[in-house]
Amino acid sequence: MSVPAFSDIAKPSNDLLNKDFFHTAAANLEVKSKAPNGVSFNVKGKSTHEGHTGGQIEAKYTDAPSGTFFQNLHFIICTQFDSANIIDSQIILRPGLAALLIFYRRAGLTLTQAWTTVNSLDTKIELDNQIAKGLKAEVVTHFLPSSQSKGAKLNLYFKQPNFHARAFFDLLKGPTANIDAVLGHEGFLVGAEAGYDVQKAAITRYSAAVGYTMPVYTAAITATNNLSVFSASYYHKVNSEVEAGAKATWDSKGGDKVGLEVASKYRLDPSSFAKASSLAKINDRGIAAAAYNVLLRPGVTLGLGASFDTQNLNQAAHKVRIETF
Repeated sequence: MSVPAFSDIAKPSNDLLNKDFFHTAAANLEVKSKAPNGVSFNVKGKSTHEGHTGGQIEAKYTDAPSGTFFQNLHFIICTQFDSANIIDSQIILRPGLAALLIFYRRAGLTLTQAWTTVNSLDTKIELDNQIAKGLKAEVVTHFLPSSQSKGAKLNLYFKQPNFHARAFFDLLKGPTANIDAVLGHEGFLVGAEAGYDVQKAAITRYSAAVGYTMPVYTAAITATNNLSVFSASYYHKVNSEVEAGAKATWDSKGGDKVGLEVASKYRLDPSSFAKASSLAKINDRGIAAAAYNVLLRPGVTLGLGASFDTQNLNQAAHKVRIETF
């Protein structure tokens, strides 16, 4: 099994406890299209039911790797280029001839540009698995014309069979760096995360986690917020129809109370056209939640979600929501 990122060590249990409960999720609208030349367009909208609705229009183009751009020039043929380099060159000097040959290999660069409803112009440039095997580099910039605010970030992702590391650099604010890494061996995982402010020359945050993952179950213990918030989580895929999970959280700065959440998922009909699943969870505060989703037709799903405050059933503290997607 591949080694997850640090933030995903406890992902199976977190997904079971938080995803598909439609009454707590934000409303999202997404429309995608793709032009014949490979440029894709994406319009997104999101509402959390509190405050303004946000959205953006996005265009994305990928220059897929395709070997050599210049191979044989008409006045001379040269085959001694190093095809491992993105750009290479060779100078040829002969009596009566001087030539500079340039080799360019299309390296699979992806360019994404977006314009959001807060009037932010965002640009992202990605280079995946080209600088080094397993390394992905991103440069992300944003510009707000109204306030002349600018931002630039460099993100690096490095993944190997038993190692997964990420580094996020904010180049204009601080600068700051957030780095995490996870080592894995035969299902055992150990990871750490740290934040560093270059201007202050100080570590601003640190976390640690250990876990064990197998195809049908996972367990993880995390210590976040400078090792002050501790969580233990467990996920079990009992069979193809039943999943169960639990999570306990203790904030060492907030007293002796331990938060507890338990959730389960049951797939009612895994083989027929109308696929459906139901979820239920309850926490230590007496909040019970349930969700149900059914595939009405290919591409159309109906979701129902509700939560109830079992300690205040006679008060207007309950939530119900219907969603189609």
